[in-house]
This record gives sequence, C-alpha cells and structure tokens, in this order.
Amino acid sequence: MDKKIAIYPGTFDPFTLGHLDVLQRAARIFDKVIISVSENFSKKTLFSLEERTELIKKAAGKTKNIEVDSFKGLLVKYAEMKKASAVIRGLRAVSDFEYEFQMALTNRKMSSKVETVFFMPNEKYSFISSTLVKEIASLGGDFRSFVPNVVWQQLKKKYGSFHK
Repeated sequence: MDKKIAIYPGTFDPFTLGHLDVLQRAARIFDKVIISVSENFSKKTLFSLEERTELIKKAAGKTKNIEVDSFKGLLVKYAEMKKASAVIRGLRAVSDFEYEFQMALTNRKMSSKVETVFFMPNEKYSFISSTLVKEIASLGGDFRSFVPNVVWQQLKKKYGSFHK
C-alpha cells in the first residue's frame, strides 16, 4: 500500500497556533504531511522564506510524520514531485471558502492526481490569522496566545518590546 502523503502549503508569515492545529489534525490522517512554506511574490512578508521555514521546524518539526520544506512555483507541480496525493487547506470561516474553493478547482484542473482536503481548526483558533497577529504585534498588543512560543519570541524581536 502506498504511503498517503499530503502537502500543507502556505506563506505562514507568521506560523500560528491555528496552522499548528490544522497540521496536527492532518498528521493524524496522513502517513506523512509536508508543511511547505511558499515564496509568494504578491505578499510582502515580515520573515524571510528561510526564517519562516526554521520557525516551523522549531514549532512543529518534532512530530515523526511531519516534514518541513519550502518551495517556489506551482503547488501542483511541487505536490507531484513530492508524490503527494493531497493538499491540505485550513478553513477558519465561510469567508475563506470562496477563495479556497476556487484554488482547489484550479489545482484539480492542472492535476487530477492531487486532491484538496479542507480542515477546520479548533474553534478556539478559528479567528486567528497571520495578518491579525502581525497587526497586534506591531501595535504592542499581547499576541502570546495566538502563536507557538518560538514564533512569539521572534515577533517580539522584530517589533521590540510590548507597550504596557
């Protein structure tokens, strides 16, 4: 029987507890999950591709069936190269669905070998987004409960000390 490999792609700028929750849910179902940090030229990222990859390795890389990688280019080509049968996408709210649905259908059109599987994070993480975390951090708010500790430490360094 072939191993069921899934790709969990994203910018992950920064990696949140919602991302970690989706990753752990996927790791219970698939034999191997490759969390793949993407270079997205349409987004200005706070952390470099290398920094994001390293942060995820520290936050999530200890689970045996999770691999952390990065990629540039088309997701479906990358998934086929990694012999993945599925792409993992997180859905926090109905507002995520339209974009994710469109991307899933586009990917299916480009490669019928790769399915998209949607995961919902635990409801306690359903409101968290990387954008929200960066905004709170930049304004001196406490975002500690939204990200893994290693990410919190790095964001703290990027934005300086919190305003009390």
